[in-house]
Amino acid sequence: MTATSQQRGMTRRELLSRSVAMGATFVVGPAFVAGSDGAWAMETTALKPESMATLIQMARDIYPHDHVADEFYAAAVKGYDTAEAAEGIEAGIVALDAAAQAAGHDNYLAMGWERDRVDVLRSMEDDPFFQQIRGGLVTGLYNQKAVWPLFGYEGASFELGGYIDRGFNDINWL
Repeated sequence: MTATSQQRGMTRRELLSRSVAMGATFVVGPAFVAGSDGAWAMETTALKPESMATLIQMARDIYPHDHVADEFYAAAVKGYDTAEAAEGIEAGIVALDAAAQAAGHDNYLAMGWERDRVDVLRSMEDDPFFQQIRGGLVTGLYNQKAVWPLFGYEGASFELGGYIDRGFNDINWL
């Protein structure tokens, strides 16, 4: 390691490799959030990395799909990482962490059991912050074309003549 690399700290590649070895769900560094498998990473611009990691976990808890990778949840909440939205999102994360603390945990991310996190979310379901995130996820998550095959959706059928001849009566998914 050179003197220059010692001054600037750890590289992203080093951060990812260490996080995978530790088995972390998300690696949070200065303006940087990554998946534990090292397959995806994102930089934050307006939100704190801890807040983005909390949003990703919140998204997974609101719409849980074990077969959908975290990178799709990250893409779904990336739109909240703006200067205009940051203040409200950060305040919502503070409220979410306060609800987790009232349940006896350090913060929302520190809650190890999904059931405990869902209970905290249920206690906040009438909160405008929760409604904003939940509502945004409907389109943010499910409008990603890369996610469609995971649910068996083939996409729009209009340009192919509609659904009458393309699976309208196909109910083998039931």
